[in-house]
Amino acid sequence: MEVIAQMWSTIQQNYLAMIEIWDIIDIAIVSFLVYQLLRLVRRSRSGQVVKALALLVAALGLASVLHLTVIRFILNRAVELGLIALVIIFQPELRHFLEQMGSGQFKKMLIRDDNKGNELENAIRQTVAAYTALSKDKIGALTVFERNVLLDGPLKTGTILDGTVSSELLKNIFWPKAPMHDGAVIVREGRVAGAGCMLPLSGNVNLSRDLGMRHRAGIGMSENSDAVVAIVSEETGSISVAVQGMLKRHLAPETLERLLRNELLPKEDSTTTKRQKFLKFSDFVKAKKGDKSDGEKNSGQ
Repeated sequence: MEVIAQMWSTIQQNYLAMIEIWDIIDIAIVSFLVYQLLRLVRRSRSGQVVKALALLVAALGLASVLHLTVIRFILNRAVELGLIALVIIFQPELRHFLEQMGSGQFKKMLIRDDNKGNELENAIRQTVAAYTALSKDKIGALTVFERNVLLDGPLKTGTILDGTVSSELLKNIFWPKAPMHDGAVIVREGRVAGAGCMLPLSGNVNLSRDLGMRHRAGIGMSENSDAVVAIVSEETGSISVAVQGMLKRHLAPETLERLLRNELLPKEDSTTTKRQKFLKFSDFVKAKKGDKSDGEKNSGQ
């Protein structure tokens, strides 16, 4: 313990005493930039490239320790090319990040929006209501719910919007004579981000031949991203959902709502769930004790 106390005393004297307020600000800024970089990697399909680059760096360190000159030379060049490749691959995400900063939305990146969950839940309810009506009238619909992977590419092919998701809005967009009814609606963070958007078609040759272009586009979008795509068939009025290249067909409105909630809403924390169950049990016990005491009073009277 004395050795640890001496080490801590040395650290306090040599390092902690030298820390100023500007050092704390410097560390905070670097931490924020690293956090945003990690978010950028997580929200991009290019995360595997970053993992590969990390493996190259680890291999480079191992080659340096073992004095493998030729391998170290090759890995050095590979890492240099990898850094240039990252800039090219992440170009859409970097542009989106800079656009947010330049458009005054930088505050949203710093402060967590507590209304996001409420807007997403409202979007699910309104989508189910709209799809129920569209299914009865056999009007085709295609709605994409963005998750971690940004859909800036498909979004730019349509009309950029920023509105609350409502049943009437979706029914008006997909009305057969509306100018944007042939494209897809993209929902980002519980709000309509764009309409009339073109989606990539699936390259799966094993798909059923009775699936039209709307279904193939929905499956293709789910293959190229982690988005959840809800579809209404124009021919049959049946409701389908595409997730990770898999199509779930002929869904009832209740099933659609349950599926969207399971895929889009954050899972409840197990600790919170246990606490809620404990509180419900405590209330139940208290209610029983209250009934028992009331019975004893009545019997005494």
